[in-house]
Amino acid sequence: MGKIAVVTDSNSGITQEKGKELGIHVLPMPFFINGEVYLEDITLTQEEFYKKLEDDSEISTSQPTPGDVMDLWDQLLDEYDEIVHIPMSSGLSGSCQTAMNLALDYDGKVQVVNNQRISVTQEQSVYDALTLVERGKSASEIREILENEKFESSIYITVDNLRYLKKGGRITPAAAALGTVLNLKPVLQIQGEKLDAYAKVRGIKAAKRAMFKAIETDLSERFAGKEDQMRLGISYSCSKEEAQVWKEELCAKFPGYDVLEAPLSLSVACHVGPGAVAVTCMKKVDEV
Repeated sequence: MGKIAVVTDSNSGITQEKGKELGIHVLPMPFFINGEVYLEDITLTQEEFYKKLEDDSEISTSQPTPGDVMDLWDQLLDEYDEIVHIPMSSGLSGSCQTAMNLALDYDGKVQVVNNQRISVTQEQSVYDALTLVERGKSASEIREILENEKFESSIYITVDNLRYLKKGGRITPAAAALGTVLNLKPVLQIQGEKLDAYAKVRGIKAAKRAMFKAIETDLSERFAGKEDQMRLGISYSCSKEEAQVWKEELCAKFPGYDVLEAPLSLSVACHVGPGAVAVTCMKKVDEV
């Protein structure tokens, strides 16, 4: 059996430190902030990002350069026989398609997984890849398994205020103004490729109820019969204390499920702003 390296990007929520502990190689996502390039978890911390966001800095997302991607792959192939590369969803960034194009020059040694995940759902895919490596699967077999389950996850997100959705053009200024007055809380969802509207409710308690109900429906309908393979998650740009309250309520509502927890990917956070919370459910690979 050949040695297989697992690569992901920082949209998975896996930090450089955690990646080193687990033997995972994490490409940092770049951000342009007021014309300067910053690398997530390398030259840009979570705290610095939110400070710049609240200061109304000009922030735009980008993707790792082809040179940085190939440099990492070339280094790894000096030690490993194959690479499984798990980028963020192709529907949310061009980085997946770029990696797939670059991999064409690697004679099958690099397998890029397009399984439509981000944040803790992407993190679960990375753990699934590690499990499959331990089972002796090849890189191409791992890619196939993960892509076959590309829609086996859901993310529901609510925001603290509408400023950042307005800034990103996802809602109109008039809708943002009215929503602020009425204390409307949009619930957004990611099921596969895109960040879409799911519901609109009044107040954070109603948003929490809507999100938990959505998870309940997914578990009882979309994932019926797969309960033993499901894992829940919580991701956030609010305080850790607020996130802990959400996590405790999620665990109480759905006892018996493992819960992954991580700060929200900065690529999503720049669109939803600070104070946002996401709850997720995702299928993990069969336990053998």
